[in-house]
Amino acid sequence: MNPATREKLMGVSVATLCSALYKRGLKNQTIQDVRPVRPKGRNMVGPAFTLRYMPAREDRNPMTVFRDPKHPQRHAIETCPEGSVLVMDSRKDARAASAGDILITRLMVRGGAGVVTDGGFRDAMTIGELDIPAYHNRPSSPTNLTLHEAIDINVPIGCGDVAVFPGDIMVGDDDSVIVIPAEIADEIADEAVEMTAYEDFVVERVKAGHTIIGLYPATDESNLSMFAEWRKKHER
Repeated sequence: MNPATREKLMGVSVATLCSALYKRGLKNQTIQDVRPVRPKGRNMVGPAFTLRYMPAREDRNPMTVFRDPKHPQRHAIETCPEGSVLVMDSRKDARAASAGDILITRLMVRGGAGVVTDGGFRDAMTIGELDIPAYHNRPSSPTNLTLHEAIDINVPIGCGDVAVFPGDIMVGDDDSVIVIPAEIADEIADEAVEMTAYEDFVVERVKAGHTIIGLYPATDESNLSMFAEWRKKHER
């Protein structure tokens, strides 16, 4: 992705991105029921590389399938491009794990920008200690084979009730994760940076005791004048 866009998205919140996307008619871009395994205090940003699970069937999913070097779960970990976010469609089912700490450690060492599942992780506390941002529904100990079969890599998926296409831009903060269509990522990043600057100004004003009426949203022109002065002062 555009390095400048990545840098901009590192400094804006998912909530602000929601508003920017909503202005364009995109109302359902925040992945539902997914949260950080452990907050990192920084954003996760990168293009989506996807893995799709389907319901497992016992005759297809014995433990021996992991001996296959092309097993889709293992293959996804080994082929996810550096700087990308591995996004897994686990059917919103956290009863069996999407992956564990060894696989996520391998993804981190290979340069993955993050990992997202609408299911769960086993060894979640260990994953939380890794440097890679990781998002899931909740901890889950059983192997994925008990309920999920990894079936497709880098295809359109649904994750937490949101459509994710390969290459879409994923942004996660300490609250949640959002999906930005790749073709509008640059303009969304620009707008979000502008919105963030104004919101920071608003927070400062509100903490100083000012009303939100006419300030948020900016329907009083005097607030825009003060914002221009604030922005110059803070080099924003």
